[in-house]
Amino acid sequence: MFLYNEVQKKEANQERVRVGLIGAGKFGSMFLSQAPFTIGLEVSSIVDISVENAKKNCRDVGWTEEQIESVLFFDNLKKMISQTKIDVLVEATGDPVEGTKHALIAIEQGLDIVMVNVEADVLSGPYLTKEAEKAGIVYSMAYGDQPALTTELVEWARASGFHVVAAGKGTKYLPEYHYSTPDTVWDYYGLNREEALSAGMNSRMFNSFLDGTKSALEMAAISNATLLKPPSNGLQFPPAGMDHLSHVLRPQVDGGILESSGTVEVVSSLERDGRPVSKDLRWGVYVVLEAANEYAAKCFTQYGMNTDDTGRYSSMYKPFHLIGMELNTSIFSAAILKKATGFTKEFSGDVIATAKQNLKKGQLLDGEGGFTVWGKLYQANFAKQINGLPIGLANNVKLKRNIEKDKPVCWSDVDVDINCPAVKIREKIKLS
Repeated sequence: MFLYNEVQKKEANQERVRVGLIGAGKFGSMFLSQAPFTIGLEVSSIVDISVENAKKNCRDVGWTEEQIESVLFFDNLKKMISQTKIDVLVEATGDPVEGTKHALIAIEQGLDIVMVNVEADVLSGPYLTKEAEKAGIVYSMAYGDQPALTTELVEWARASGFHVVAAGKGTKYLPEYHYSTPDTVWDYYGLNREEALSAGMNSRMFNSFLDGTKSALEMAAISNATLLKPPSNGLQFPPAGMDHLSHVLRPQVDGGILESSGTVEVVSSLERDGRPVSKDLRWGVYVVLEAANEYAAKCFTQYGMNTDDTGRYSSMYKPFHLIGMELNTSIFSAAILKKATGFTKEFSGDVIATAKQNLKKGQLLDGEGGFTVWGKLYQANFAKQINGLPIGLANNVKLKRNIEKDKPVCWSDVDVDINCPAVKIREKIKLS
């Protein structure tokens, strides 16, 4: 209760944390839906490429016209910062290059930033974290999103003295999904195109969830925050429900699927033949623990925890996440406690653009959730070794040579804008 107590104190003193939101899409809208009911917090301004859409989304989540009129809307971040008083910036655009630029502006202006934008964090996080530390501001993962929630479970486990064997999240996965495109994505979700469009669902965003890119990005973020290693050849997506996490996610030498202990992994809610997994963790996060001795293993059983057949491995999980509706925890933590709810420590995991089809010289890549590439998780050192192109820089760039299906795209395979801030940052990270 210590954080909420501090929030109550601020409210009693008629003080509020002033928030500037960048991007009023799905995550931003879920945050906005909670804002009117949250003490100690005030949304002072919103910036979006479409101000009218941002206002419409405010109405859709239940804001009154009076509430909308109390907020200043902009289509330019620098203008928003210059014309409003802000304590914490929330970056929720999902654009890796623009998100990097926004974070640099926040650091320059001395504003704490909550980085909902995992795409930008995986692309530039090691650099941005160091720059934020130099500037004396908080650069934080977003509570409610799976990377921050998983990192919290890892923190709990380690602070309790447990060895973390694996950590990650659940998702809906079959191997064929890697080749899904915006044209096929709705078939996998059991929707038709018209239904999806009428619901305002973005085909590229939902395709990123399906084709493995978003999972890879989130596991890279967790790896960079916790230093748990990615698997050597990408995520395996093993089918596993809540009762079988500790059986499946244990080292191979003990009968599991892990190359080694201390890794990130995503579990599928579907068996490989398409049957649903019992008590699946599709919407949740988990951590697998190893007992330090026989006494600890007995305690796992005595207190009703799910264990493997040896009793040495057990798991803790959170079955759901509410993304933007939980974001206030990060905002208050940054503004009041000056602490991040997770942050990049080192460059441990990276996500490399991988061909969905045979790609031709001269073809334009279309980035995350598109027709040409999906993002595969690698250990950062190996990604550097193969000169892999980050998925965050694989949008609207032209190929200089043919790339076979399932092969990684390399820096040398494309023409990139050397003046792009994110490209410059990645060059610095590569040389670090």
